[in-house]
Amino acid sequence: MSQNTDEKTVVLRHLTLKDYQDLKEAMIEAYSGSRMSYWSENNIQSILEVFPEGQVCIEMNGKVVAAALSLIIDYDQFGDQHTYREITGDYTFSTHTEKGDVLYGIEVFVHPEYRGLRLARRLYDARKEL
Repeated sequence: MSQNTDEKTVVLRHLTLKDYQDLKEAMIEAYSGSRMSYWSENNIQSILEVFPEGQVCIEMNGKVVAAALSLIIDYDQFGDQHTYREITGDYTFSTHTEKGDVLYGIEVFVHPEYRGLRLARRLYDARKEL
């Protein structure tokens, strides 16, 4: 999907490892002032290896400014009383299974300078299609 909005080219697409620097910058800005930090390049590489089609981003004028990361899990293995660390396999994403029954969103963020443009909604809609 691509469109021009107020001279800004907006592209919703799958994330790649080449996007890491933009992704890192967006995460740092998105989580400024919170305990959250950012996913390491190794984490992003791992999630792209186990489930590349579940990782989507929004690029504006050639720069990644928002992203959503997801896994497919077998929810019965976790139930309602699980931790983030458990659901992500201690951040290794080893819990992902193509035979799972739930698309589990583990991350959604938008760079603060690009908030208010309904970018997160586009990311959630992409997850729904998945």
